[in-house]
Amino acid sequence: MGQHLTMTPQLQQAIRLLQLSTLDLQQEIQEALDSNPFLELEESNDTQEKTDVESAKQLNEDGEFTATAGNDKPGDQDISDSELVGEFSSDDNWEEKGIPSDLSIDSNWDDIYTNSNLPPPSSASLEDNFDFESRNSKTDTLQDHLNWQLNLTPMSDGDRLIAMAIIDAIEPNGQLTTTIESIYAGLIRELDIDEDEVIAVLHRIQQFDPVGVGYRDLKECLSLQLKHLDKSFPGIESAEKIIDNHLDQLASHDYGHILKALKIKEQELKDALKIITSLNPKPGSEITPSDATYVVPDVFVSKRNGRWNVELNPDTAPKIRVNPEYAMLANSSSSSKSTGKNNEKSEADNTYIKENLQEARWFIKSLHSRNETLMKVASKIVEHQKSFLEYGEEAMKPLVLHNIAEAVGMHESTISRVTTQKYMHTPRGIFELKYFFSSHVSTEGGGECSSTAIRALIKKLVAAEKPNKPLSDSKITQLLSDQGIQIARRTIAKYRESLSIAPSNERKQLL
Repeated sequence: MGQHLTMTPQLQQAIRLLQLSTLDLQQEIQEALDSNPFLELEESNDTQEKTDVESAKQLNEDGEFTATAGNDKPGDQDISDSELVGEFSSDDNWEEKGIPSDLSIDSNWDDIYTNSNLPPPSSASLEDNFDFESRNSKTDTLQDHLNWQLNLTPMSDGDRLIAMAIIDAIEPNGQLTTTIESIYAGLIRELDIDEDEVIAVLHRIQQFDPVGVGYRDLKECLSLQLKHLDKSFPGIESAEKIIDNHLDQLASHDYGHILKALKIKEQELKDALKIITSLNPKPGSEITPSDATYVVPDVFVSKRNGRWNVELNPDTAPKIRVNPEYAMLANSSSSSKSTGKNNEKSEADNTYIKENLQEARWFIKSLHSRNETLMKVASKIVEHQKSFLEYGEEAMKPLVLHNIAEAVGMHESTISRVTTQKYMHTPRGIFELKYFFSSHVSTEGGGECSSTAIRALIKKLVAAEKPNKPLSDSKITQLLSDQGIQIARRTIAKYRESLSIAPSNERKQLL
């Protein structure tokens, strides 16, 4: 005999739901709805919604919040200056609630909007509610954009094949990474051409939109764009000379060398730099669609009547419940078995019904547990970081997982799961819960300063520095030391790099 730790399937499910992001959770709920017939979406009429809103407002005034297990609709939690007040209540009969009478459970979008009896929408409503330019539209890639221009450009069949090969070799940023020799080697089997013809076609493509596409290096990219500018612009001649001969000195901000080499005045150099900085080193990015990442906040934080309120986002997951009719069917099957009446239902059917009902109840319970844990952790984070909400990053306090785990009575691994890919909407922006955790640096007064606050101070110092005399890492270290924050220069360099701030020599600018 021996002792060992066993995780039940229900506990494994609760842990798995706890670490899912909002989008993953929505997908998990949809899969549960598709696989378990006892689960269904919970619909509420306008009257019920109005009652819920009024109840929530009343709870806000009382300084409490309620999370209902059946519909996962949490209320508010008020955080005072001295303590955090929160109370959870659950409805034990959540699976017995009635179903909506005006819409069947298996209704979907197509069933509703393809009904021929529905009146056609008015033109006014279409204009107000739909954006036909972006709805169901396909964003063209850079290759699509170039091929479209190629089809409008008169060319011989041979040149068109060369152009298509070149366009296929252009990267999304607009650069031609394949050599002319490689393109020529791939076409010589089909066409009787030489390398000069490939270069000639490339020059034609480089006149396509966006200007500079098909470039082979940075120098060529900028030069192509300069050729399309008005020659009367002040400083354009100097800009051409800098691009042709002094790109390395420009990258290192060695303006003295450029002034001496070109024998120009400082004002002319400023005009040239203004032109160069207006050019796009990656012209293809103007056409290539960017992969936008959308974040859905799990928690909302707002200040009302001098108190910071925390509430879960009710729209992060669909409201689900146990189908009451199927639940009654399970009860009736259990009663039939107890009285020996098994004529209508087989033993296999009874087992299937009971297992699915139990899984549905455990799934809803796990969702409720997830919301409860997320609410507790978020509330403690807000309680600890009220200074950040009031004054910004410079007031961020040091916080580690152990602090929150000890406050809510959970393990650090649980706190880590809760704070991963979960987001909080605050008056200062949307932040991942992990953002509020940071290490600390000791101060001369015996206190602690958060690394996030130090990063904010570095950003503030760099923003206020003189453009012609940027602050070095050693100088920033000295300035922070004057404020009582003892930190090594190499740590300043690490924090500066994490903020994507260039070294002092690369930040130098002309006045």
